[in-house]
Amino acid sequence: MVNMASSCSLAVVNTYPLSSYTFGTKEPKMEKDTSVAARLARMKLNYMKEGMRTSVEGVLLVQEHNHPHILLLQIGNTFCKLPGGRLKPGENEVEGLKRKLTSKLAANSTGLQPDWQIGECAGVWWRPNFETIMYPYCPPHITKPKECKKLYVVHLSEREYFAVPKNLKLLAVPLFELYDNVQRYGPVISTIPQQLSRFQFNMIPA
Repeated sequence: MVNMASSCSLAVVNTYPLSSYTFGTKEPKMEKDTSVAARLARMKLNYMKEGMRTSVEGVLLVQEHNHPHILLLQIGNTFCKLPGGRLKPGENEVEGLKRKLTSKLAANSTGLQPDWQIGECAGVWWRPNFETIMYPYCPPHITKPKECKKLYVVHLSEREYFAVPKNLKLLAVPLFELYDNVQRYGPVISTIPQQLSRFQFNMIPA
């Protein structure tokens, strides 16, 4: 029998059990915008000053029941997002993502900082206009997109301590729940299972 995974030379991602990680809390991290309209208005203002927004987000993988799960931050009762955010003008993408992950999920103590290993770029999304809709390509008639968002696989160590802001929840969501679930998670997060299909998951037991 042919091992399709090895014949395709898939990149390997080690995933450790959710129980390997420790979760604590830290002071609340308030959102800069109270509504989608406010967020788009701020984006427009920043665009006028700095040009196209570049943002980076991390795909943090763990496993439960021998199936990959993605760590998502939940705001309120419904809205979920990947940890990450906007880069500073000219900031390196990998270093910027490490900064954002530390801001969102690291403890204030220097001795408990996770060892962020930023891996492969899993996907690139484009925002053509100051609207919520994004595409996994830049439409041909758009010469000045308003945002470019890149998703990177973050290779977690076997044990880490995560500090979650008190006003947020950190959820481990299985790939099968994300798949094709645009209504719940939006187009970017719901297509992560397809983006990760080029990886081979190495499920490491507890």
